[in-house]
Amino acid sequence: MAKALFELNPGIDRGAAAERFARDTRVQLRNVLTDETAREIRSILAQATPWGMGWQAGIDGQPQGARREQLQDNTAQPILREIAESTHRAAMQGDYAFRYGRYPMVDAYREKWAEGGPHDLLVEYLNTPETLELVREVTGIPELVKADAQATLFAPGHFLGRHIDSHVEDGWQVAYVLNFAPDDWHPDWGGYLNFLDQDGDIVAGYRPRFNTLNMFKVPQPHLVSFVPPFAPAGRFAITGWFRDK
Repeated sequence: MAKALFELNPGIDRGAAAERFARDTRVQLRNVLTDETAREIRSILAQATPWGMGWQAGIDGQPQGARREQLQDNTAQPILREIAESTHRAAMQGDYAFRYGRYPMVDAYREKWAEGGPHDLLVEYLNTPETLELVREVTGIPELVKADAQATLFAPGHFLGRHIDSHVEDGWQVAYVLNFAPDDWHPDWGGYLNFLDQDGDIVAGYRPRFNTLNMFKVPQPHLVSFVPPFAPAGRFAITGWFRDK
């Protein structure tokens, strides 16, 4: 195991990143961690994460989640079929929907699902003064005080519909995606973080690059594009929001 589980790359050009964020309200920081720790985190996500499922079908619905244990017994197939059918139906109608693999790291931390394990340590690393200072410096938002986190896996058939992340009352200021996809993730495999203008045109799109931190000011329209059936199950990430409360 790596000596450190999470170590920022000391070579990040913070000034240039801050300029891009100020101009575009979004930025992509490549090689944000040292290569050794980034590969260790990808190994944890790929081999040591009990993936459940997160989904929502329709703007009037509520985000739903199921732990891995709930999707492995004899009653799982009807649940999975209903998830697929309901999210497809909502998306077909142009309504908000999503479906992807999920491990709610903050819930797991608070409820001690695997106390002291690597996922708990990652939550703590995301909230260290060093990490928060990097984010404050790049975004120009000094009020940021904490990060929440979930591990996500966009496998074939998964997607995240267009939305804006408008939970300002919950303290959401900056959304982030810390990517650990394979180094050779192909554009045809989907899973892109796409940003939209008011006409629905894509104005920027980020490939899910290994060891890359994407951050953007919320609210703004964005989505994660559909992962097709022929893609590998490897679009791993840690996602969430940097918050002012």
